Amino acid sequence: MRAFWFDPFLWIHLAGIAALPLFLELCWIGFALGDPILPVWLEFSLPVAIAVLPVVWMQWSRPFYIFSILVVALKPIRLTDAQRRLLTLFKRGQNRFLALIVPVVPIAAAWFLYRSAPAASGIADWLPSWRLLGLAIAAISLLAAHLFIQVPVSVLGVMLAQQNEFEDVEPFPVEQIPQNFSLFGLDVDRLLPELVAAMPPSSPATADAEPSPADEDRPASEGS
Repeated sequence: MRAFWFDPFLWIHLAGIAALPLFLELCWIGFALGDPILPVWLEFSLPVAIAVLPVVWMQWSRPFYIFSILVVALKPIRLTDAQRRLLTLFKRGQNRFLALIVPVVPIAAAWFLYRSAPAASGIADWLPSWRLLGLAIAAISLLAAHLFIQVPVSVLGVMLAQQNEFEDVEPFPVEQIPQNFSLFGLDVDRLLPELVAAMPPSSPATADAEPSPADEDRPASEGS
């Protein structure tokens, strides 16, 4: 296991993909509300554009700051050198490429949900049959679904880096973090306990080794 895998923020945001089915179901319900009032291509394109473009722009220009949870974020000045190296990896061209590829998944899912929306009409009976409300719910839910795909995929891209690659990169400058990453929420000094890889203790030099109890009890040898 790579040493930087011990950072808990990586695993928290990687696990965020588990929320994807919930947001896709909400999107499905949104598409099921009311009767279509716009051409199919427009009704589908509007929610998709709202869901895809902002997240792609964020991941391309100012990637999501993973040292945050919900509405709180760890102050950049509190990051360790290892955590700032992770930020450097998030700014690689490889992650930008992933940001352009990932939207294929929510777009394909949205098209399937849009075409199968009549099957969800029974689930959406308790909501007003306002088409604009439904499109708004679909757009917001798809935006959240896209975000909860983009961030875990970018985290996975960083976690696949080799240990020597991680050690070779420079820690991202603290003063440049707010301008280069998307920080959301209240800044705090501490969020999670720091976890580090267990390293075996270095062996003491033979000359500095302490005598064992057996050595202490052994009588000193007489000089010949």
